[in-house]
Amino acid sequence: MPNNPQSEQELLSRAYAMAGFTLAQLAAEVGVAVPKDLRRDKGWVGQLIELQLGASAGSKPEQDFPDLGIELKTIPVDPQGRPLETTFVCVAPLIGVSGQRWEESNVRNKLSRVLWIPVEGSREIPVGERRVGMPLMWSPSEEEDQLLRQDWEELMDMIVLGEVEQISARHGQVMQLRPKAANNKALTRAIGRDGQPIMTLPRGFYLKIDFTHSLLQRYFALPV
Repeated sequence: MPNNPQSEQELLSRAYAMAGFTLAQLAAEVGVAVPKDLRRDKGWVGQLIELQLGASAGSKPEQDFPDLGIELKTIPVDPQGRPLETTFVCVAPLIGVSGQRWEESNVRNKLSRVLWIPVEGSREIPVGERRVGMPLMWSPSEEEDQLLRQDWEELMDMIVLGEVEQISARHGQVMQLRPKAANNKALTRAIGRDGQPIMTLPRGFYLKIDFTHSLLQRYFALPV
């Protein structure tokens, strides 16, 4: 397996070296079997890319390359380069969140520096035949940071006020809060409207498709 990259440039060089290869070719290099489909292996593509690039954080609440301060995000796209799904950022804290500030939030930490890896995601393409695209190293502009901050503050205010179960995917301009659980029995603690403890599904922060599409459009000059 590749060692951890020692610099941003080394990481980016590894990402460029993957571009154009199929997932089957990359899987063969690291001795990983290719699943028939991704319904039961939703995180497989991201894990394969992590292996190829030498990521070390795994599921820890820090960037995938903590020594470099860089998060890795694979993003499935259609033939026109439009993302096919929202992008998971991190799990949302539902208790003990009063007084938290955007500047110290895990969302901002995760999104401060991101290596985006587009991957063909159309279902008609067999998993092993899907190709990896050119990488994009990104940090939020002032405007993007402000949009993310506004959404984070709105959603966190609702959590603090005990309104977590009233939050829908429609809340937020560029980022939303959605249940993230393998099934409806995986409950976690939260605060109810009257300040009482309740059990609810875990929630995760997700970037909306229009936001990630705009990033790819600007960088790759994709059609609108």
